[in-house]
Amino acid sequence: QVQLVESGGGLVQPGGSLRLSCAASGSIFSRYAMAWYRQAPGKQRELVARISSLRLTNYADSVKGRFTISRDNAKNTVDLQMSSLKPEDTAVYYCFGRMSGSDYWGQGTQVTVSS
Repeated sequence: QVQLVESGGGLVQPGGSLRLSCAASGSIFSRYAMAWYRQAPGKQRELVARISSLRLTNYADSVKGRFTISRDNAKNTVDLQMSSLKPEDTAVYYCFGRMSGSDYWGQGTQVTVSS
């Protein structure tokens, strides 16, 4: 059973930065793509960034140039570095992985961008 545990959320002022981290249990992590999603109040969950097993990345248009996704297969972690944060980035951020045919979600971490 794979578990994903996020950390690093919090309150930040507009223009600030935060780094989210997702730690995955299990030895199969490195074989699979991982992603970060977010869900704002009253909105659908949306893909923020994705990183393949070969470290190819793609981003939502709304975060391109501001967010960077990375992974450390030795530590089984996937991080999301967020810069130039805007109030519209406020959401619960979730780590996601589809491994061995099953979908895994973290519990979510709240990011609030406000002055």
